Amino acid sequence: MSQHRRRPPAQKARQVRTRAVIVTAVAVTVAAGVGIGLWASGDGDDSGPAGSAARQPSEGRSATSAGPSSASPSPSPSPTRSYPLSQSPRTIPAVAAHTPERGPGWRPRSGERVVVSDAELADEGRLVASELGLTYAGQKSDTRGGDLRLVLNDDAGGDPESYTMTVRGGQVTISGAADAGVFYGTRTLKQEVRGGGTAPEGVVKDAPAKPVRGFMLDIARKHYTAGWIEDRVRELGDLKFNELGLHFSDDQGFRIESTSHPEIVSAQHLTRAEVKRIIDLAAERHITIVPEIDSPGHLGAVIAAHPSLQLLNASGVAARGAVDISQDAAATIVDELLDEYADLFPGDRWNLGGDEYRALMVSDPEASYPQLATAARKAYGTGGTVADLTTGWLNDRADTIRKHGRTMRVWNDGFFRGTSVQPAKDLQVAYWTGKEIGARQPTEYLSAGRELINYNDLFLYYVLGQPNQFYYPTGQRIYEEWTPRVVRGTQAVDAKYDDQILGGSFAVWGDYPGAQTQEQIAAGIRLPLRALVQKLWDADKPPLTWTEFKSLADRLG
Repeated sequence: MSQHRRRPPAQKARQVRTRAVIVTAVAVTVAAGVGIGLWASGDGDDSGPAGSAARQPSEGRSATSAGPSSASPSPSPSPTRSYPLSQSPRTIPAVAAHTPERGPGWRPRSGERVVVSDAELADEGRLVASELGLTYAGQKSDTRGGDLRLVLNDDAGGDPESYTMTVRGGQVTISGAADAGVFYGTRTLKQEVRGGGTAPEGVVKDAPAKPVRGFMLDIARKHYTAGWIEDRVRELGDLKFNELGLHFSDDQGFRIESTSHPEIVSAQHLTRAEVKRIIDLAAERHITIVPEIDSPGHLGAVIAAHPSLQLLNASGVAARGAVDISQDAAATIVDELLDEYADLFPGDRWNLGGDEYRALMVSDPEASYPQLATAARKAYGTGGTVADLTTGWLNDRADTIRKHGRTMRVWNDGFFRGTSVQPAKDLQVAYWTGKEIGARQPTEYLSAGRELINYNDLFLYYVLGQPNQFYYPTGQRIYEEWTPRVVRGTQAVDAKYDDQILGGSFAVWGDYPGAQTQEQIAAGIRLPLRALVQKLWDADKPPLTWTEFKSLADRLG
């Protein structure tokens, strides 16, 4: 599966989500030749179904049965083989809707096939076949008992991440309008049959509430091995995340091999070959990598190799990590890096950074940095300010990345109030804090029509060492208190802005890189990631209590 088959960030309205009561029944053990008994959970867990309350997955789609398949008609129960209605699948995230049916369900058996309707689904077919111990048979039109069939349905329309999964007559069919939706259907099936379980008879119709479901990793301040990052990609894919952010340039390090400026690269870094393997693995899992070269602050690793670019105040004191944006050379080197890594990363999204520029973190930027004030007046007239100059810098970097066809986001403290120069209209807001100088409420960006991704630092920031009153977030708090509309602090913005909030992202920052090992981080973020994706897939109140959800997460791994 190649990156060009991934959809761009969705600009869709939020799907209408209604709730309906799903009839459930206690599964009973059936002594039959197929050897399948408990299809509700497959492992004897009877703590109640996740997703027993259904929500409408997409406009115009029904949660009712899709009807018998012409290829595999549902057998009539015999007097010695009657089945109660199936129970809803138990997965993370919970499926949007499941229509129960009577039947034995499905479980994978050695020698059974995965077949696809289209060569475009070969990656998805091979992956799920290897995971479930099945045989990948490629494109086939015939049907056999036990088949898992993956189908592209060009007439399905709607959300390309939606899918329908039908378990009936000893077969499974997963269909979607795009390969992403089909892939997510295979993730649901994989969870259902985990540990010898059984996929319940019936029809799942599923789609995410939010198009951006992300995890961001600061690999600049802490080096992570390629293998560890690949493990996270596999984990994210199984949970239906679709973004991996990589913040790879900061004051403490520049962590990806560079061909244009090898002098700035830290001793510990990822090679281009390692990055390409991560990119390929992410593409197979329908995960877009969102690179970030933060500027004009957080460039200490670049400045270490090019000290003439260092921003100095009126007293000659260096502003940590900040380049002097009055120098053309600063723009040149940053643009060269942007061009290089835009060629390396094929995804359609980019983070320009823009946060915490030291020149704008003082009470009087013009007095503190007279060279910037002079450059601002030269560029924008006598009323030009350092904030104008910085906004112009950001717009110029956006022009560089826009040539590569990317959708761009900027940290919320990279936007400034009252400037004569306005940030480019197509820049999305990556909202993380309300603590910056001149802090602006999320509604200021939303009311101006900007799209926003939620990185709320109170719930979604995992900062190593817990400095500056940051505390490791818990899955329970995300699960019980956070929704995509809780952008800053604990208060939700008005529901009228819901369509502009594209989703959210969990972030791991390496302020004190030695505070935790890679293994400790993986363990620490396990439940928060699962809680987050549940709330991004369905922002409504979860169907399970936290205790039930945690138990399910522990069972699914």
